[in-house]
Amino acid sequence: MRLKTHLFLLTALLTTAFLSQACAQQDKSKRPSPPAEAKATVGDLSIAINYNSPAVKGREIWGKLVPYGKVWRTGANEATTFEVNTDVTINGQALPAGKYALLTIPTDGEWTLIFNKDAGQWGAYNYNEEQDVLRVNIAASKAAEFSERMTFQVNDSGQVTFNWENLTFSFMVTKA
Repeated sequence: MRLKTHLFLLTALLTTAFLSQACAQQDKSKRPSPPAEAKATVGDLSIAINYNSPAVKGREIWGKLVPYGKVWRTGANEATTFEVNTDVTINGQALPAGKYALLTIPTDGEWTLIFNKDAGQWGAYNYNEEQDVLRVNIAASKAAEFSERMTFQVNDSGQVTFNWENLTFSFMVTKA
């Protein structure tokens, strides 16, 4: 009888530990690169960017952790998403309303912004160029100040600004 009680308690303990671990894994705020959101409303245009915000942590970012010339998820974990509720232009180029993966191809100067139909992809491991809706070249430059965490900001005129480490870039989102 005692053995059955011990087995029951052990099973209950293991089940509780397993469920606690599963719940902790679903709490994305506990990740080393926690989720973040940048959003703005410009008239009747809504812009939302959801991303996971990695930290520099003393690492060399550009050309090392984030390689030059390769598609990057523009954050950590799941690919960053970019969502607009109406047709827009990105630096003057048309983008239909919708939700997209916002990927980039970093270089030592000009970057490529990619708006890809597969908004649910993890990282850029299964990236498919055929799903690209728009590509826009933008200039990246040295930031005025160091940013430990990667951030996106959207101002009330529709300008999106990216900052991480000593790098910044921005692009304009306007209603089409």
